[in-house]
Amino acid sequence: MRIRLLICSVFTISFYSMKAQETFLASVNLKTEPTDKIDFNESSVLVSFNKKINAKNQLINTTGYSKLNVNYELYPFSGYEDLDHFSQFQNRVDYLFQASDKTKLKFSATPMFSFQENLDLSDFTLLGSFEIIRQLNANANITMGAARSTVFGTPKFIPLLAINYILNEKIRVSAGFPDSNISYSNNLRNKFSLTNSFNGSFYYLDKKSDENYNASKMSLSQMTTAFEYERNVDTNWFLNFRVGYDFNKKYKLTDSQDHTAYNFNTGNGGIFSIGIKYKQ
Repeated sequence: MRIRLLICSVFTISFYSMKAQETFLASVNLKTEPTDKIDFNESSVLVSFNKKINAKNQLINTTGYSKLNVNYELYPFSGYEDLDHFSQFQNRVDYLFQASDKTKLKFSATPMFSFQENLDLSDFTLLGSFEIIRQLNANANITMGAARSTVFGTPKFIPLLAINYILNEKIRVSAGFPDSNISYSNNLRNKFSLTNSFNGSFYYLDKKSDENYNASKMSLSQMTTAFEYERNVDTNWFLNFRVGYDFNKKYKLTDSQDHTAYNFNTGNGGIFSIGIKYKQ
């Protein structure tokens, strides 16, 4: 109970502190990812503020909460119905430093709680990253770095790389790992994007789902290719629609050493999401 109260307090403080900052964003998103025998449905809420302290220092704070529901077919997963609700709370802090005219440094820290139903201190994980952003010319930059991330369904150190290029006023391209995208805006209200990303998450289990499997965590990962459309419906309000496909989707239970205890073999499937944003 105390941990839940602390998390709610951090979320509330982050929300109210945004009002004194230069820019902020709030969003709500609903996503469904059906496969042949298991369906994944996620709802999430996020608030973020961006404060430019001075010419060289910038701070971004992003607080988010998500709820994942998993629906199984009765056969062959009749023994896993209790693994149907998972929650995640995280607060990411990004610090950007303008080291020179062409070089920017970015430091990120993300404390996170990922749990099944009963929140405990053992559900805590610390993620983070370090990036160097080098401006090549007026239209292009390159980002290199490393991160402790869950893109493969468990906390691991991964490289970060992106080449970002502004082709013209309407088209922007970013190619790299773990995310790539190309976006096109035909006017101020419409934005179309084609994205490809490696993404994943994990959750600590309340109890062992089966003594024979000795599982302590749930792991979910995939590579997602999607088409997105964002519409500016009012001055500060945006609607977002996303449709795509998950490749190499992996849903499994793991032990404390991240060894696979049980693999659900879900297969691949589509992804559909809708969201609403408020930006200022």
